[in-house]
Amino acid sequence: MPKPTPPYKAPDFSLIDETGKTRQLSDYRGSWLVLYFYPKDDTPGCTVEACSFRDMRNDIAELGANIVGISKDDQASHTKFKEKHSLNFTLLSDPEGRVIEAYGAWGSKMFGRLGVQRKTFLIDKNGTIRKVYGRVTPLNHGDQVAKDLKTLMK
Repeated sequence: MPKPTPPYKAPDFSLIDETGKTRQLSDYRGSWLVLYFYPKDDTPGCTVEACSFRDMRNDIAELGANIVGISKDDQASHTKFKEKHSLNFTLLSDPEGRVIEAYGAWGSKMFGRLGVQRKTFLIDKNGTIRKVYGRVTPLNHGDQVAKDLKTLMK
């Protein structure tokens, strides 16, 4: 099945965050959302990417956008990851991978193994995906997202 090209409606979700609270896509209606998928808490690439978003969070928030990360890790793992790296945004658990699959972030990785792919989606105030980053390079990804948000919001 071919992947859609933005803009298109973002798939809805309802997942538990690191505090145990249920979060839904509709919670972010009215503001932009940086929704990123990553393979595993506290691994080298995922930590670099998360810290890049942490470091750019204020700039992204000034643009009126929220940051949310999703992986298959559980609530306890997310809590530990956030505390260890002083992450200042929400992490959601998708243990069954349903939302990961709905966004097309599940597939072939290195050496042909299947798993969560590193992907980021910029979702506008109305729940429309405006930009997709496939196979993200973690270093400075937060900077690129902030620049692209500024352009998209014009």
